[in-house]
Amino acid sequence: MLNSTFAAIVPIVCVTLAALAAMFAEAFRARGERMPIGTLGLIGLAFACAGCVALWGRNASSFGGTVLADNFGLFICLTLVLVGVLTIALSGPTIERENLPAGEYYALTLFAIAGMMLMALATDLLLIFLGLEVLSVSVYVLTGLRRDDPASTEGGFKYFLLGAFSSAFFLYGIALAYVLTGSTRLDRLGAFVAEQGMDVSPMMLAAVGLLLVGFAFKIAIVPFHMWTPDAYEGAPTVVTGFMSTGVKAAAFAAFVRVFLSALEPMRADWMPVLWALSILTMVLGTVVGVAQTNLKRMLAYSSIAHGGYMLVGLVAANEVGKAAILFYLLVYAVTNLGAFGVIALLGTRERANDELRDYAGLWQSRPGLAALMTVFLLSLGGIPPMAGFVGKWYIFSAAVRAGYYDLAIIGMLTSVISVFFYLRVVVMMYMAEPAHGVTRPAPSALAMVALGFSTVAIFYLGILPTRVLNLAASSVSTIF
Repeated sequence: MLNSTFAAIVPIVCVTLAALAAMFAEAFRARGERMPIGTLGLIGLAFACAGCVALWGRNASSFGGTVLADNFGLFICLTLVLVGVLTIALSGPTIERENLPAGEYYALTLFAIAGMMLMALATDLLLIFLGLEVLSVSVYVLTGLRRDDPASTEGGFKYFLLGAFSSAFFLYGIALAYVLTGSTRLDRLGAFVAEQGMDVSPMMLAAVGLLLVGFAFKIAIVPFHMWTPDAYEGAPTVVTGFMSTGVKAAAFAAFVRVFLSALEPMRADWMPVLWALSILTMVLGTVVGVAQTNLKRMLAYSSIAHGGYMLVGLVAANEVGKAAILFYLLVYAVTNLGAFGVIALLGTRERANDELRDYAGLWQSRPGLAALMTVFLLSLGGIPPMAGFVGKWYIFSAAVRAGYYDLAIIGMLTSVISVFFYLRVVVMMYMAEPAHGVTRPAPSALAMVALGFSTVAIFYLGILPTRVLNLAASSVSTIF
């Protein structure tokens, strides 16, 4: 199978089959019958992981090379597998508490992961768009899955409307690129751009700008971030963690392929734009995040700021920066999912318990969750020896090596400011009097295992990052 024409899509097929199995299990489940539908997703993700490992180093391709399982794409796919496993492990309490349809929930999550994997492995603009739409439609529905909750409905509706606009921009960019090159393949687009040299046509600049808008929306780059706070607050908390990590990983994977590979000859044209966007994103995400008292909205603006940090690595575009993007995506995935996982486990049917005051005295009632939340927040703030510190160190080191001292300075200053709103939660958990009338349910064993794994990963990547960094560097070299 690994030597066949369809070898490159093995991970995507495994996840898709698991999603279909979850749909059928829900359809044939008797009313009131309990079925381990989430286990089907874990099995599919395990096979997808095995497929990625078996394909490592083979550069297998499918459908005429439009899907390429190189090490870069497989690194992203393995990160997405990890995101999927942690999401499913943390979802059980939320599904029971919110009375969500389990089959629908898990199927949509797995279909979204399949779309993300397609974005990571695709070397054709139309396939990237197809993967983008598969994941987008799935996440739109997941965001508004609590149909009786006005906030969830509003968040899903805003996400859908703005997402439709961004998809239209992206599709227009593909159309303009096709008109100019006669193909949507990235290698042919790159050859055409290289032939143009310094004489870049206005239509090509318009195509690049439209593609940039489409990617910027998915990564929540300023000024295309407006949907983020409402969608993050309205969605079920575990879904918020899932889309804040998985969607960002898939979008950055396609972003890197398109801009640092196919459009590399036009770097002088689009680099100043990304430079400005990275500064705006880091500053706005940090400054507005300081004013938030709702933890989901705070982490939404934190996610915006972290997107700006990763954009710094893309602007640097040197070997360190390219590898740092992959490493940072992995670190951000385990850290942010852990933080949202704690918020999800503390919620009840009556209230979400996601306001800052709800965490007063958490150390006294749930010391384990308080300790885990502290680790996740300190990692997001870039405090050593957490993995977040190493990720930011390599991102800013890449900027310095490339001569972007301004980006490195602004990135470090915004990181210092962001520590305030992370430590504010820590102080509330340990030093404030316990909140009255706040019920904190006992977490499930599986969810605690998932959070424990995230914590171990954070310390491992923070203390012994060399192996994973080398793996990321060797993965990036396969597409350049």
